[in-house]
Amino acid sequence: MRRTERHPSKGDANSLWHIYRTVSIFKVAKNFIVIQIARYTPFVSWKNVLYRLFLRMKVGKHTAFALMVLPDVMFPERISVGENSIIGFNTTILAHEYLIDEYRIGDVEIGNNVLIGANTTILPGIKIGDGAIVSAASLVNKDIPAGTFAGGNPVRIIYTAEQMAERATRESK
Repeated sequence: MRRTERHPSKGDANSLWHIYRTVSIFKVAKNFIVIQIARYTPFVSWKNVLYRLFLRMKVGKHTAFALMVLPDVMFPERISVGENSIIGFNTTILAHEYLIDEYRIGDVEIGNNVLIGANTTILPGIKIGDGAIVSAASLVNKDIPAGTFAGGNPVRIIYTAEQMAERATRESK
């Protein structure tokens, strides 16, 4: 089960209808502008500065966000990415989800030396362990243990850390 805080929607409409009861419109506008600048900036180090300084994301040293990555516009401060990780082209990292009867908010923790393939969506409340690899076009709807190779929609473990080590040993002989 993902680690999210659940908040019932109040009133007669769905939770997204009442979005600005949950997050300031000014915060969303500022975050949107910063994210759009970062999405198109070809300079990896500039993206990290924008994310750390203006969005309060935790971004490790030497982490690289490819072009068009979309961090959560409402709650980017709930995203942390470890050192030396790569977030692939057009990946979406969500820390919120608005549903009919409720909205959910959850931290996203991406470890060190993690590779996230292009066009992946990471849902709120997810933890991806150190050294994990997530293949392109995956929907990460559950935790990914350290050192594993995972992929698909929905995501599944393709190789465990032990299987990856065994395979590397075989290939080196």
